[in-house]
Amino acid sequence: MNDIFIGRQPIYDRELRVFAYELLFRAAADNRAEFVDGDQATTDVIVNTFLEIGLDNIVGKHLAFINLTRAFFVGEHTISLPRNRVVLELLEDIDADEEVIAGVKRLADLNYTIALDDFIYHESLQPLVDLAHIVKIDLTKLDRDGVREHVRQLRHYPLRLLAEKVETQSDFDFCQSLGFDYFQGYFFAQPKIIRGQRLPNNRLSILRLLSRLQNPGISPEELETLISQDVAFSYRILRYVNSASLALSRKIESIHQAVVILGLQTIRCWTTLLAMSQVDNKPAELVVTAMVRAKMAESLAKAIRAEQPETFFCVGLFSALDALMDNSMEEILTQLPLADHIADALLHRRGLHGEILDCVLAYERGQWDNLGCNQLGSHKIRDCFLEALQWASGVSQQLIEE
Repeated sequence: MNDIFIGRQPIYDRELRVFAYELLFRAAADNRAEFVDGDQATTDVIVNTFLEIGLDNIVGKHLAFINLTRAFFVGEHTISLPRNRVVLELLEDIDADEEVIAGVKRLADLNYTIALDDFIYHESLQPLVDLAHIVKIDLTKLDRDGVREHVRQLRHYPLRLLAEKVETQSDFDFCQSLGFDYFQGYFFAQPKIIRGQRLPNNRLSILRLLSRLQNPGISPEELETLISQDVAFSYRILRYVNSASLALSRKIESIHQAVVILGLQTIRCWTTLLAMSQVDNKPAELVVTAMVRAKMAESLAKAIRAEQPETFFCVGLFSALDALMDNSMEEILTQLPLADHIADALLHRRGLHGEILDCVLAYERGQWDNLGCNQLGSHKIRDCFLEALQWASGVSQQLIEE
């Protein structure tokens, strides 16, 4: 069970709000040499999600897309999942024979939401189209004319369309223009690089604030003054430091007290996080993603007993800056006074900081073959991810939501 990885990838609606997460299931990297039965892997991830870890701890209030093997659709394995919380995905490599069609109909009649994964139309799939609620179209499997034709055909049915493998701004704009309902892919984490264009005022002012916060010479008094200039920042910082999650023995009533008791680095970290959460026209999930990366990187650093684990938190947090700012990491770092080893980790994945960031990103994307972190076992890497996920979920309620 420790070798089951549970990854997740966000699925957005047209307003760039998180609609759901796809749960990724696969054998751990260090078990690749051994054959793992697909049915058993699916069973294990369902058990871990619903019985061991808890669905809410993984997806919060959102839906969970779960890939099922043929056996689950034809009834060889029973399934009893909350109908209002899951979307059952029929994988593209499952033949649409009579048994499968009957099984999909049975689950649809039980009010489960059915999604067809990596859909490419064929006459034999017509019965499944009639039963499906969501069809996922992989942009890497069709050219744009093919995508247009699929959208034209599928719009005759009462179902929703999900574009997956959305990799670029161009992909996103194209799919939006065709009327796709949902979007999934690395675009949101690796957005289009905009070179030579000035940042919008909101993002420019936030980048300037981040630059001042990351100045290694900033004093506690300067940090206190910087935070106190923004009433909302002051309120939310105090709300967090007085929350049950820190369990302090006495109530903190001022930014000065917060800096003295919690330390300069801690308060600077939270103010940086708050600043990133204020970027206009970006889904809040991007900040949550940055938080998960930051905490997981810090936890991995602690697990290998690296010095100054808080610097790994910084690397994870800033790894999403290019997505938040709609600019290249190279240009952003020209305006941030980060230490050379942190900049090298963000730009080139060099050094121990870069190695840990690589591990964090590989886990986030379900790239189990690329996992590796100073000889840490797969179960420990998974535990660091789950710890980060739980931490980010709690903190986002206090610092990001209004």
